[in-house]
Amino acid sequence: MAKFKDSLEYHSSGRKGKIEVVSTKPCQTAEDLSLAYSPGVAEPCLAIQKNPEDAYKYTAKGNLIAVVSNGTAVLGLGNLGALAGKPVMEGKGILFKRFADIDVFDIELDTEDPDEIIKACQLLEPTFGGINLEDIKAPECFYIEETLKKTMKIPVFHDDQHGTAIIASAALLNALYLVDKKIEDIRIVVNGAGAAANSCAKLAIALGVKPDNMIMCDTKGVIYKGRVEGMNPYKELFAANTHFRTLEEAAVGADVLFGLSVKGAFTKEMVASMAPNPVIFAMANPDPEITPEDAIAARSDVMIATGRSDYPNQVNNVLGFPFIFRGALDCRATCINEEMKLAAVKALAELAREECPDSVCKAYGNQKFVFGPNYIIPKPFDPRVLLHVAPAIAQAAMETGVARQPIEDMAKYIELLEFSQGKSKEIMRMIINKAKSDPKTIVFPEGDNEKILRAAKELVEEGIAKPILIGDQKKIVQKMAELHIELDVPMIDPADSNLTDGYAEELYYLRQRKGLTLSESQRLLRRKSRTHFGSMMVRMGDADALLGGIDTHYPETIRPALEVVGKQKGLSSVHGLYMMVFKKGVYFLADTTVTIDPTAEELAETAILSAEKVRMLDIEPRIAMLSFSNFGSVNHPQAKKVQRAVEIVKERAPSLIIEGEMQADTAVVPELLEGFTFSKLKTNANILIFPDLNSGNICYKLLHHLGGAEAIGPILMGMNKPVHVLQRGDNVDDIVNMAAIAVVDAQKA
Repeated sequence: MAKFKDSLEYHSSGRKGKIEVVSTKPCQTAEDLSLAYSPGVAEPCLAIQKNPEDAYKYTAKGNLIAVVSNGTAVLGLGNLGALAGKPVMEGKGILFKRFADIDVFDIELDTEDPDEIIKACQLLEPTFGGINLEDIKAPECFYIEETLKKTMKIPVFHDDQHGTAIIASAALLNALYLVDKKIEDIRIVVNGAGAAANSCAKLAIALGVKPDNMIMCDTKGVIYKGRVEGMNPYKELFAANTHFRTLEEAAVGADVLFGLSVKGAFTKEMVASMAPNPVIFAMANPDPEITPEDAIAARSDVMIATGRSDYPNQVNNVLGFPFIFRGALDCRATCINEEMKLAAVKALAELAREECPDSVCKAYGNQKFVFGPNYIIPKPFDPRVLLHVAPAIAQAAMETGVARQPIEDMAKYIELLEFSQGKSKEIMRMIINKAKSDPKTIVFPEGDNEKILRAAKELVEEGIAKPILIGDQKKIVQKMAELHIELDVPMIDPADSNLTDGYAEELYYLRQRKGLTLSESQRLLRRKSRTHFGSMMVRMGDADALLGGIDTHYPETIRPALEVVGKQKGLSSVHGLYMMVFKKGVYFLADTTVTIDPTAEELAETAILSAEKVRMLDIEPRIAMLSFSNFGSVNHPQAKKVQRAVEIVKERAPSLIIEGEMQADTAVVPELLEGFTFSKLKTNANILIFPDLNSGNICYKLLHHLGGAEAIGPILMGMNKPVHVLQRGDNVDDIVNMAAIAVVDAQKA
């Protein structure tokens, strides 16, 4: 009951419902209004009249989908009517936007006449780039979709049919792979004869199931040749030449059961009667035909998928429709044909076999997902689904001649899709591409750490860096075997490396006046500190950069690096920079990790080094030196310290755009800057230099956790050679990102 109350509260709190329309252009001034509406709007109208394809250039048509329903088959609730189905259609709108950045208008039609629905959709063709039919009962839904596909020049897709079929078919391919059965040899039983069952059956045949090996059942039993009761032309397509008359009979010896029917339709006895290593898709909602607990109790060799998120292997349509339409819209496909559906099936199946990223595991409560009986379908929150399915759809559309605007550079298209997932993807892709242009060697002191090994695998496969793993080679190899990772990279155990003696002598030379003896130097490198050993590799030129700290506290990594690699000559300190990525922009914050109470000299260093790092990313730096004071408004030592830092920067780097001391809001709100006409900053700053570690550290953590910014860092500045420190909670993506930054650092060095 509490769950239902939560749902009602979710839908009714604040602004009612789940969607709103947001302007994509400014409308703040009289000039804006004249462009958005009369008289300026006449120009795109005339252009479109002259060339209808310009509608995709001047309007939202190319990214707009209509979700159309009459509410006759709402979820598992039946014929609720058009109005009661509206929350579902709004929900589809959210999913389109969240997963593929597609805009949606939901359209509920108060009619059960299929011809009226067809006419309404046809009349709406000028408005939309595609139509998603939803929750329309069978057999009318077949007739509606078939007619619209023949008469319209935009994609029409009945998700209840094809969405379920595409996801289930991808899972079927992987299930058969795991049980080592060929699709052309299996016998399959489909229980249900509605929209989804019809499409699942057709797609299974398209993938290789022999029609003679398929039996479909409805509420009357097996659909067989010669049956009269409850038949229609769509069921007739699957009428089998068989002596079976009941679902129980058909299940005996079957390899696969597809359930698109009702709760409890499959029994333990049916499961027990199936062939060895049976596969069951119990997709009735909200309760499956049989629960995984009951299926496994009947026999231990069963593999099962359901439509529910609280069980493994959820057949969830959200894995399909947003990405299918994304690919179709981007190449302006005139339809979604069978080849495009099969491309989506194969793309999803292949993705599930790849290693699942940490970000996905975190989204599901830190569960581990490894390809196998409990993970045969990707998860909806896996950002890679967009990058696999949409290009596959577009490619199939081009190959079958239904793409009106073919994609010329598929690699570039995939990058654009990645950018659409957020500004951080765009920025990191730029850094990664720079790294890939000239990969450098990176030494990882924690070479036996699971995350490091998984990151190393990705770095090698993507050509970003050349990892060197430090640690006990037997332990590293054993851990790689446990993780099913094959990795051909250098592994160095300081305890028996022929490099250690030479490193020990160099370390003794460096630290002999700091109380370190030669024997202690040898013990430190061989037994105690792999970070010291890795730092020596960088110092001696045997590695280009070091990346460590995943298993240790921050000082335990930075201290050895400072002792061995050291800071650049002429600097008073090293400094820490964080890149804070918001949806619409990026800011750089420093110092956030190293110097607790910097002097004016150290603040100036932080600013100059930050500008160098930002230029490395092809971003023009605009620096604000922050304080609680605006340009001398408060006479206080802290404010004067910042003033002095600004003066030092202007003396040393006169070309830099820098201002201060200034308050944080003045630095980031251009309107507030307008009152300071003398300011070099004419728009918002993108580098924020904090007066002390307290303020910088507090700010970046609040922006990350409360402001929704993605934090990339810390980026260590001022070292003699590239050294960067990982955070203990970093995931594989974080490690790969920092490795790319380290490589670009090494390239510059």
